[in-house]
Amino acid sequence: MTGPHGYPVAHSRSHSSTRPSGVTAILAGLLGLAAAVAAGFVPVKIYLDMPAEFSLGALPVWVLIDLAGYLGAGLVLLLGALVTFFRATAGAVLLGIGALLAIGALLTEPFSVGVPPARFADAMFTHGGLAMVDRVGLAALAVLVLVLAFLPPTLRYLRYRTPTLGMWTGQEAYSTRSW
Repeated sequence: MTGPHGYPVAHSRSHSSTRPSGVTAILAGLLGLAAAVAAGFVPVKIYLDMPAEFSLGALPVWVLIDLAGYLGAGLVLLLGALVTFFRATAGAVLLGIGALLAIGALLTEPFSVGVPPARFADAMFTHGGLAMVDRVGLAALAVLVLVLAFLPPTLRYLRYRTPTLGMWTGQEAYSTRSW
């Protein structure tokens, strides 16, 4: 199609240039921040509850690995949430990885302390207090973040870039035909 002076006119692409909603991406980022705090709380609480004469080096290797899993999950979730707020697709990937790390740390914790999972869960729900609430909250948040991060509307929003107009040289306006 040509314009009034014979120059090509760009076709309107209203169906593909509509900006996707960012509700799921922003929600994933906000829940990712909450999950990062919850994941970071577990090792901090364990460290603060240790007697002064006890050191981290005295803990079994599997407990240290589990604590590192919680810290790693918290860090990756935090980074993923921040990157998501800057509308980068990598944010969704980081949120997904962080959520999987948190779920992995939660599932391996009973084994790292050498307690059957049923007994560990029973102890957490009967005597867990804030630690139990934190772990249950982390489990729920991690699952929600994992689902929200990879929903098609989230990825569509993070991949969307505003359409750019072609470079205008100014010659079109000063054509000899327009005089």
